Amino acid sequence: MFESAELGHKIDKETFKREVPKLRAELLDVQYDVLQKREFPVVILISGVDGSGKGETINLLYSWMDPRHISTLAFSAPSDEERSRPYMWRYWRALPAKGKIGIFAGSWYSQPIADRISGDMRRSELDERLDDINRFEAMLVNEGALVLKFWFHLSKDGQKQRLKALEKNPNTAWRVTKESYERLKTYGRLQEVAGHVLRVTNTAHAPWIIVEGTDDEYRSLTVGRIVLDAMKRRLNQEGRQLVPVAPPIVHPIDEKNVLSELNLTRALGKKEYESELARYQSRLSELVRDGRFAGKRSLVVVFEGPDAAGKGGSIRRIAGAMDARQYQIVPIAAPTEEERDQPYLWRFWRHLPRTGRVAIFDRSWYGRVLVERVEGFCAESDWLRAYAEINDFEHQLVEAGAVVVKFWLHISADEQLRRFKERQETEFKRFKITEEDWRNREKWDAYVSAVCDMVDRTSTGLAPWTLVEANDKNYARVKVLRTLCERLEAAIKDDGKISEK
Repeated sequence: MFESAELGHKIDKETFKREVPKLRAELLDVQYDVLQKREFPVVILISGVDGSGKGETINLLYSWMDPRHISTLAFSAPSDEERSRPYMWRYWRALPAKGKIGIFAGSWYSQPIADRISGDMRRSELDERLDDINRFEAMLVNEGALVLKFWFHLSKDGQKQRLKALEKNPNTAWRVTKESYERLKTYGRLQEVAGHVLRVTNTAHAPWIIVEGTDDEYRSLTVGRIVLDAMKRRLNQEGRQLVPVAPPIVHPIDEKNVLSELNLTRALGKKEYESELARYQSRLSELVRDGRFAGKRSLVVVFEGPDAAGKGGSIRRIAGAMDARQYQIVPIAAPTEEERDQPYLWRFWRHLPRTGRVAIFDRSWYGRVLVERVEGFCAESDWLRAYAEINDFEHQLVEAGAVVVKFWLHISADEQLRRFKERQETEFKRFKITEEDWRNREKWDAYVSAVCDMVDRTSTGLAPWTLVEANDKNYARVKVLRTLCERLEAAIKDDGKISEK
C-alpha cells in the first residue's frame, strides 16, 4: 500500500518558490468562499510515521491560509476526564463548525494503532473499532463534512535519516525524542498495522491519501494542492455526498403496532402510589450512591412522548431521589445556530455524564426520527440513516459503562385533549400549552407511525425501549422508577460476576 510513497518523489526549490504564491492565493480565496457559504466543515487528518513532516505541514497550512478560521487538535493519551466517557467523546467535542477547518494532529486512528502495536488490543478488537470509525466518518460525510485523511510515509532508512537531520538542526532538534527512536524499532510492526488500518478504512467517501514525506517541497505542495482541489470540488458539488442508507420502512397491513397494544387503563390508587413511590425512590437513591456505580458506571435516561404525557413529572420524581450535584437534566428544544453548524448528534455528545453521574434528557436525539421526520425538518435520507447512527451512539455509551434507559410515555389522544384543556383552564399551568401543541395533535397518526418505526429500529439488547402506559400519572411514575432500579441493579450485579471471574 505504500509502494508509491517510496519512489523518491522530489520537487526542486525553484519550482516550489514559483508555485507557492499562486497556491496560497487560491487557498485563501477558497477558504473565504467556504467560510462565507457555511455549508460544510473541512476535517483534515494528519497521520503518519515520526519525522515525516506532519508538524511542518500543519504550520504551512496555517501560514498559507487565514489561521483565525482553522483549529488544530493534538491528541495524546486520554485524560482522566476523557477516560470516564466514551472513546469518541473527545473527538466529537473537537469537530469544526460549518465554514471552518479542523486539523487533527493525531486522531481517532492514533490510539487504536498504538494499542495494536503494543499488544494491548486484539485484531478482532481493532477491527470492531475500525467498523465504528467507518460509520462515524460516513455520518460526517452525510452531515455534509469534507473529510481529508493524509498518511505521511517514510521508508525505514528514510525515517532514520530524517530523524538524524532534524536532530542536527538546532531549530528542529526538540522534535526528536528518545521515544522517536524507540518507535523506529517497531517500524515494521507499524507498517503492518497501519497498512491494515488504511485498507479497512479507505472508503469511497473518506479515502486515505498517502504522501511521501522525504522531500519537504514535494510534500507541502502536494498537500496544498489536494486541499485546494478538494475544497473547490466540494463547493461546486450539488448537495451533499450521501452514503447509502436503510431501505424504506414497510408498515404492517393489519395496523397493529406496539402502541395500539398497550393497556392504557392501568392505574394505581393514591395509597399504593405513595408506598411504591417511596420504595423505589429510596432504592434508586441507594443505587446511585453505591460504590460500584460511582466507580464504573454512569446513567443516561431518555424521556420521549407526546405533549402532556407526563415526562416532566416523572423526571421530578427521579430527581427527588438523588443529590442535585450528581445529576443534570438536559431539556432539548430546537437546535441553536451553533448546534446547526455541527453534525446532528454533536449537541448530545457534549452533555454525556462522566462515571458516577446521571444525565436525564427531556427529549433527545430521537427528535431526528420523530419531530424532524414528521414536520419535514430534514430529508428522508437523513432520518432513515439516523436509526443506525443512533444505535452506534448508544452502543458506544454502553461500551463505556453507561446504563442507557429509554422511556416512551404514551397516552391516548382523548387523554391528551383532556390534559390540554386542563392546562388552559388552570392559571399556573397555562405556560405549558402552546399553539404548537395544538397543531401537533393534527399529526397524531403520523407521530404514531414514527414512534413505532423508532421502537422497531432502535430498541436494542443494549439499550431497549420501555413503553410506559401513562394515562394514569401515578402508574407511569412508579413504572419509570421501578425500571430504572431494575436496570441499575442488573448492571451492578453483572459487574460483580465479571469481577468474581
